[in-house]
Amino acid sequence: MAVTSGPAASGPAASGPAAPAVEAVALRKDFGSIHAVDGIDMALPPGRIYGLLGPNGSGKTTLIRLLVGLASATSGKARVLGVDMPSRPNLARIGYMTQADGIYPELSVWENLSFFAALYGQTDRAVLLRSLELVELDGRLGTPAQNLSGGMRRRLSMACALAHHPAVIFLDEPTVGVDPALRVQFWNHFHRLAADGGTLLVSSHVMDEADRCDELLFIRDGHVLAQGAPAELRKRAGTDNLETAFLQFAGETAAVPETTSAEATR
Repeated sequence: MAVTSGPAASGPAASGPAAPAVEAVALRKDFGSIHAVDGIDMALPPGRIYGLLGPNGSGKTTLIRLLVGLASATSGKARVLGVDMPSRPNLARIGYMTQADGIYPELSVWENLSFFAALYGQTDRAVLLRSLELVELDGRLGTPAQNLSGGMRRRLSMACALAHHPAVIFLDEPTVGVDPALRVQFWNHFHRLAADGGTLLVSSHVMDEADRCDELLFIRDGHVLAQGAPAELRKRAGTDNLETAFLQFAGETAAVPETTSAEATR
């Protein structure tokens, strides 16, 4: 299913549209008879926040892993910053926060951060400390990761993903277990990253977070059902509710009250 992005974010005058930061060309990943990613085409210009929304088993994490280069496609192409993935050299320009905490439990907060940042060539202590300040862990440098709460481990994982200032960032449900005040702080930082030219692809099942994205991609059964700004998708579906809009694009007929909670399909 071909999906094209809307206009690139406004910026300095250029001779033409910005080259896509993230691309999929007839991208497919099969697990036996299961088509986890089923021929997705997309081209995402830089400097925007893209939300990936869909239920469990829809292919969100598999799509992200293909784009990052951590899984090999059955067929098709995944490109990041114009480079076919997987590409080891290109990983230095990519940040990835997994759904599970990708940290070493026996290492301290500082040891985890400095280790992952050094893999990408970032060793500036002041820069690393700013990353920990963002996630409010600058006072826990010597604490072993295994002694942190679940929310704190999520925050450390985010710091590790962002410490080397990647140009493209993949975040798989980054704010699960994070308190509301810090979640707002995270999203403010995401918008600053996009304003500076960064490209973020964020998987989330929380509707108020979906509304913080510049564009959404509704995904189900390995297909992108629809793509566009939240307001545009609501208008196309004839509803003020994103949950209802998703069901409309998925061909569901079950009614969803307009007063449903902020929790989306996961």
